[in-house]
Amino acid sequence: MPRKPRKKSETGIYHVIVRGIGQQDIFHEEDDFQRYLDTTKKVSLESGVSVLGYCLMTNHVHLLLRDDYGDISVFMKRLGISYAYWYNWKYERIGHVFQDRFKSECVEDDEYLLTVIRYIHENPVKASIISKPEEYKWSSCTPYYNADRNTATFPDTSLILSIVHNDKKKAIEGLKKFTEEGNEDHCLDCDKTKRISESEAYEITKGIMKGKPVTALQKMDQDARNKILSRLRNDGLSLRQICRITGLPFHIVRKA
Repeated sequence: MPRKPRKKSETGIYHVIVRGIGQQDIFHEEDDFQRYLDTTKKVSLESGVSVLGYCLMTNHVHLLLRDDYGDISVFMKRLGISYAYWYNWKYERIGHVFQDRFKSECVEDDEYLLTVIRYIHENPVKASIISKPEEYKWSSCTPYYNADRNTATFPDTSLILSIVHNDKKKAIEGLKKFTEEGNEDHCLDCDKTKRISESEAYEITKGIMKGKPVTALQKMDQDARNKILSRLRNDGLSLRQICRITGLPFHIVRKA
């Protein structure tokens, strides 16, 4: 069945989500987050697509993009291929890194644009990673709050701040106040798939091991071990769950 074409935004603004294949982590170390951010900036400059906001979570990314010229799919493809090539090289693996088709929604009025940027910046708060959005290193919240002292053009904070107020300092204060307001924002998000509990993860591993102790993985040859690790990841176990249950080092599990 052919895919439906993406709806074109009348404003050229889109809220985009891309996530790791099989809901797996795509960022393991600070170096990974920084590489994705640097690549996003590079592709933005080369393509003319403006990045209005972003938030990099462990297994998915929110981007707020403005494309006045064409199709955001071209931007997302270049970004995805570039990061995936580097990621596979770094972790000595092959195969897909991202889920095949990214999700997107059109942002076609100022009110919803403000709602989306608040929603993106609050992602790590709602995930209980930090208590205030500006504490999270891998989102565009801090660049917005420091826009009066920062001349950088990535992310492009000018449009959203101009909607809040024509004076930049007042606009920043207004955005802070708006972000801190209680809200029940509902925007585009990842599929709400229940995460596997520790007990469920252990039972899945026992079943795959077919009566052998789970620690037996540590003594298996690499090919046999990697086949089982691949099955565990396909069944929805996180990398860290597999490490805890099997006792294998993180670098071995993530390369499988």
